[in-house]
Amino acid sequence: MIDLKFLRENADVVRESQRARGEDPQLVDQLLEADERRRSSIQAADELRSEQKAFGKKIGQAAPEDRPALLEGSNELKARVKEAEAAQDEAEEAVAKLQLRIANVVEGAPAGGEEDFVVIEHVGEIPEFDFEVRDHLDLGEALGIIDMKRGTKVGGARFYYLVGDGAWLQLGMLMLAAQKAREAGFTVVIPPVLVRPDIMAGTGFLDAHDEEIYYLERDDMYLVGTSEVALAGYHSGEIIDLSDGPLLYAGWSSCFRREAGSYGKDTKGILRVHQFDKLEMFVYCAPEDAEEMHRKLLQLERDMLSAVEVPYRIIDVAAGDLGSSAARKFDTEAWVPSQNTYRELTSTSNCTTFQARRLATRYRDASGKTQTAATLNGTLATTRWLVAILENNQRADGSVVVPEALRPWVGKDVLEVQQ
Repeated sequence: MIDLKFLRENADVVRESQRARGEDPQLVDQLLEADERRRSSIQAADELRSEQKAFGKKIGQAAPEDRPALLEGSNELKARVKEAEAAQDEAEEAVAKLQLRIANVVEGAPAGGEEDFVVIEHVGEIPEFDFEVRDHLDLGEALGIIDMKRGTKVGGARFYYLVGDGAWLQLGMLMLAAQKAREAGFTVVIPPVLVRPDIMAGTGFLDAHDEEIYYLERDDMYLVGTSEVALAGYHSGEIIDLSDGPLLYAGWSSCFRREAGSYGKDTKGILRVHQFDKLEMFVYCAPEDAEEMHRKLLQLERDMLSAVEVPYRIIDVAAGDLGSSAARKFDTEAWVPSQNTYRELTSTSNCTTFQARRLATRYRDASGKTQTAATLNGTLATTRWLVAILENNQRADGSVVVPEALRPWVGKDVLEVQQ
């Protein structure tokens, strides 16, 4: 949610942010006008309430014979106060609705849409194969570790089973991520995967991504597409203690996405599915610490990708592809040999105070004054990583070399084709 004080003092900055995102800058002026009406209505209602209070004292001090006339005037004033309070409520509701329509203010991201990202860095060597490359599903089926046919039979399209070594490969990847998170000071959390509407709305996911979210109408609950949602709600309505530095959490959960509008896109394999597991980092910090924490989250993602031995690149995501909550986002994209391109594996976003303002998460600064916290998130491992791990480590006979860091969990150096 946009800070109204910031908006009043930096309207041009917010207009430019809207333009960079490809969104309507006129919303800024509409909100400023609505805010002015709200402030005027508050003042008018306060003045009438003060007048009503003074009038009440006058009635109490009046002679008995004068009170009937004064009481008639009091009733008229009471009606005016009620009318002014209704106008105030209406004005505040208009402001709240417009606030929810304006995305977070972009901080440093390039302007444009999905294709206007800026490549920051390439890491690792793209493998060269002297044989015909197989995609991850062909490899997974031959190895007996991915079963899409039975997944579709049981759950429908875009569902799957990870079997045997496939399950251990994912568990090992997530355990490695959890260990790295703990070593970096994060508290590992297994959060709810069902959340209430106010928590989902507070993260900003209902603004632009509601079609991607599973909604359970009978229970008025949402299935999360990332544990970021539940972790953002963890301290909602609280004043948290940041005196010893940022609060760091790493949420391990199953995640659910409808993939609405993606029909015919990445239908083969486990690149774009309805259910997956993920370890998500989440940070609460003072706003002045957010940029540094963003760099730290990105470095942790680098370390994890290096550990699973896949080549990748880092991109600075363009403003129009950020999502409403993020002020800036970096994606790490792994090389996928069968597609001869890079595909997103992780992202890390600086959401500044946008989510915490919606969720009323505050902290006390050095002077003891309450301030809105900043929040950040970043993915440290997810099911999609198996695509890059399998394809980049394949051999001519269809076997796959297990990255050394995952071998303690998988229990094998090489996954062999099932005979």
